[in-house]
Amino acid sequence: MIIAAKKMFQVSEYFFSEKMKEINLLEKKGVKVINLGIGNPDLLPPKGVIHKMKKASELKHANTYQSYIGIEELRNAISDWYRKEYQVDVDPKSEVLPLMGSKEGIMHISMSYLDKGDQVLIPNPGYPTYSSISRLLEAEIIYYNLYEYENWSPNIHLLEKNNLSKIKIMWINYPHMPTGATISLENLEKIVFFAKKNRILLVHDNPYSFILNSERPLSIFNVKGSKDIALELNSLSKSYNMPGWRVGMIIGKKEFIKNILKVKSQMDSGMYYPIQIGAIEAMNHNSKWFQKLNREYIQRRKIIWEICDYLNLKYSKESSGIFVWARITGSEKNDRIWSDEFFNTHHIFITPGRVFGNNGKGYVRFSMCCPVKILEQAKNRIFS
Repeated sequence: MIIAAKKMFQVSEYFFSEKMKEINLLEKKGVKVINLGIGNPDLLPPKGVIHKMKKASELKHANTYQSYIGIEELRNAISDWYRKEYQVDVDPKSEVLPLMGSKEGIMHISMSYLDKGDQVLIPNPGYPTYSSISRLLEAEIIYYNLYEYENWSPNIHLLEKNNLSKIKIMWINYPHMPTGATISLENLEKIVFFAKKNRILLVHDNPYSFILNSERPLSIFNVKGSKDIALELNSLSKSYNMPGWRVGMIIGKKEFIKNILKVKSQMDSGMYYPIQIGAIEAMNHNSKWFQKLNREYIQRRKIIWEICDYLNLKYSKESSGIFVWARITGSEKNDRIWSDEFFNTHHIFITPGRVFGNNGKGYVRFSMCCPVKILEQAKNRIFS
């Protein structure tokens, strides 16, 4: 008998992977399930992107291995994009590393900087992948609590009371997933100061900047001096509707990028050339693209808010991103039971908040990645 590595018993299959199997089985039996659980953008990328990609696919060198650091034009486009959208200057030669989606960047950064037994600060609630990758690398997870009454921001005063001597990495993510909470520049500055003081690598996961964000989009590098201790992950999946293309990036100082490249170059052989060309075209679009994108999401969000009101769920109208995070207020506050009963009654999948950590208990998350027509169908099922 061949036994899996012990660390494999520390992780389970991704919740959404398991749930999709259940949904697929039901649909094979003829049940039409409406999926409001997964943040999988259904809209098309900006006009012209796919055309450029098709043209690039016909070039003789399109199918060859590509550079581990992406083509020069892509790195320049990312640098220009950061200057245009965040007012941040980054060197395209040494401070930009394109990725096959930002999710792989979580693994690359963790493998580059975590040894067995190192401690990692992870938000609760937060993106589950931070935890699962830390477990695979046999790092010790230290969860820091985020609460609704503090607008889901870290309480630095409480963090300072802990023994921080073994903390190697701190993960933050704003606009926050799953809650959609934004953060002020002042609070970002406090987090950067905390990381500097305690010699912690601060990693800001930043894929939701431009979706329904009423504030100016922020990069961690808007904080003066943050490049000394910070990295930023970003992605085109949500910003330009390219989730399946797998286009992301790490931004950071030369020394950090050089170390991460050592890991990345062992794990892939470069991004498909036409995808890089498509990504460049997407980032060349101006703010009108985001205005158009957000008009669509405003319509979708309005319907989900109506559903939440009908179900007596409480939510913030100030949140950003492609989700609505809502608190259960009835007598039954077990979000797993609530969402399972909701699924069985209406055949509509929404995500229980506990998937994202203990502080997600009592909440549920709706995705806006469904056309208005489908959302109206969901509303009619619930209201009937």
